[in-house]
Amino acid sequence: MTASEFRRIALSLPQASEAAHMGHPDFRVAGRIFATLGYPRSGWAMVKLTPEQQELFVRAQPTMFAPVKGGWGRGGATNVRLRAARKGAVREALITAWRNRAPKRLAESMPHT
Repeated sequence: MTASEFRRIALSLPQASEAAHMGHPDFRVAGRIFATLGYPRSGWAMVKLTPEQQELFVRAQPTMFAPVKGGWGRGGATNVRLRAARKGAVREALITAWRNRAPKRLAESMPHT
């Protein structure tokens, strides 16, 4: 997967927008970050999951997903190795992260896959 593909999927989610945070492109819903690109470096991305969601994604796809180092990772922030990533799994992770951060009514409007 490329950074452009990650960006396209993130921005396809309802009311998603792109901004920047700490020098990295980020993706937000209702002003809240649900994903970033380029962290910790080029070729990587991050999705904001819960610790329980992170555990499931990392266990299912350890070559694609890894906890962010430190406290952010313990809180559920999860790195995505774009080179190893499959679109379906990344789309699922982005939707999950988007739901975590979207206002409840908006999140409920998105059909579950």
